[in-house]
Amino acid sequence: MENITLTFADGKKINVSARCKGKDIIKDLPENKGTLIALKVNNKVVSLCRPIRVSSRIEGVYLGSKDAAYVYRRSLSFILAAAAHKLFPDTRLLIGHSLGFSYYYTLDRKEPVTEKEIAALREEMLRIVKADIPITTKHISYEEAVETFRKLNMPETAKQLQYRCSDYVLVNSFKHAEKDFLDIYFGSLVDSTGILGVFDLMKYDEGFLLRFSTAEKPDEVAPFEDLPKIFDIFKRYKKWGKLVNVTSAASLNEIVSRKKINDFIDICETYQAQNYAKVAQQILDRGNVKVVLIAGPSSSGKTTSAFKMALHLRSIGYTPKTISLDSYYVGRDRNPKDENGNYDYECLEALDVELLNQNLIDLFAGKEVEIPSYNFDLGQRYYTGDKMKLEPTDILIIEGIHGLNDKLTPLIKPEFKFKIYLSALTQLNFDDHNRVPTSDNRLIRRIVRDANFRGKSAAGTIGMWDSVQRGERLHIFPYQNSADAVLNTALDYEIPVLKIYAEPKLRAVKPSEPEYTEACRLINFLSHFNAISSDYVPPQSLVREFIGGSSFKY
Repeated sequence: MENITLTFADGKKINVSARCKGKDIIKDLPENKGTLIALKVNNKVVSLCRPIRVSSRIEGVYLGSKDAAYVYRRSLSFILAAAAHKLFPDTRLLIGHSLGFSYYYTLDRKEPVTEKEIAALREEMLRIVKADIPITTKHISYEEAVETFRKLNMPETAKQLQYRCSDYVLVNSFKHAEKDFLDIYFGSLVDSTGILGVFDLMKYDEGFLLRFSTAEKPDEVAPFEDLPKIFDIFKRYKKWGKLVNVTSAASLNEIVSRKKINDFIDICETYQAQNYAKVAQQILDRGNVKVVLIAGPSSSGKTTSAFKMALHLRSIGYTPKTISLDSYYVGRDRNPKDENGNYDYECLEALDVELLNQNLIDLFAGKEVEIPSYNFDLGQRYYTGDKMKLEPTDILIIEGIHGLNDKLTPLIKPEFKFKIYLSALTQLNFDDHNRVPTSDNRLIRRIVRDANFRGKSAAGTIGMWDSVQRGERLHIFPYQNSADAVLNTALDYEIPVLKIYAEPKLRAVKPSEPEYTEACRLINFLSHFNAISSDYVPPQSLVREFIGGSSFKY
């Protein structure tokens, strides 16, 4: 058999036979005190059970890293699906969405899941963990896959195979209850179940949560933080998805193949517009709102949402005016720096809170105020003579990451403020057991926008995404439950549109780049959706903020 050369992170090289498996070379890896659960082969995460076919650079994936967290959580979901199939073979287990450091699940029936059933699921999962059952990855024929998933009561998975042009299907498999349990491959899993002891199941609403650890603390289940407003939005959109019969990538692909996508786009846009209109009515019903504060994580559509809210507020008698928080940066001479010595423009201290509040107080008192501007090249504030005065029907709209934090507007009376939280909370799943991560939706939006309008490569956007998410965890997510309203900016047809723009950029990421791992994962993510031409996207759609061609002027 042909030999290949494997090169490790410390420079060590070994010659092995082609198609040797990752677990066969564990002894050759540089010493690491962590727990190994997968490998990076040329910067692509693979299971320890997968063969290595060509000469490659090899790194270990250890618990405590983001890559390991992905593998661990997918593996937990896999054994949960197996446990549910054994205990409830005639009832489908349905994954819902993430809620903090957990995934929400239901059983496909009218009755809520009981505490007794959750206890039985937990016990069965622990039995699987204790048995330390090997997990393998293998190819099976298309016909066998369709038949297997139908027998396993996974109709959405079987349906999705209709839109994959391949004579074989990659699956994860293990021996459970004397039978092979299979699920379609969406990413690498651990090579044996014995490592998966850190989890818990907890009853929540009509279903339950599969709780897991953070990437940073893999040895303990993360504390539970309830997010009732976010959950209610998800629940409402899940119900809507069932009403329009689009709950998965497979059902969306079916609409594309039947050439009915134009109607579905109109339905999505109309439903989103109705939700914006409801929030505008909430503002009117409050009666004394003077400023609407809009906040949300990166690529949640804050700019377009501000435009849309302005339109809806106009339609009920307001005259909206906008203030940009960017105009209130303190300047480089006063701007804090992060731990790396770079200017931290995301912290609250980067803004002149005192000046902003004084301007708002004066505006609400009927005074005329000169609004500042900011020169990012020079890092200095300047004035152009631009002045603002509020008339009785005027209302301010301010969008920015600190909008929900009352420390931004401490001198403004609470009754004058209406806070809106935005996030792209897609209700779609890939199939019954595999969810579409909301953060991936936003990352793909960001990749497309950065490439279209900022000349940034996909690798560049991926490389700074961890830093962006750290900022969100610090400055946005802690305040989401304080919002007066939550708006979902996801549109269920958008991923197939973004796919056309994102895929070429992702395929340009080279295996030698550290961002290749994430690029491969996102390419696999997009492969489950049939593309939709941007010609179908309306000019006022929020999607236009990322692909261009909007009737709004940004």
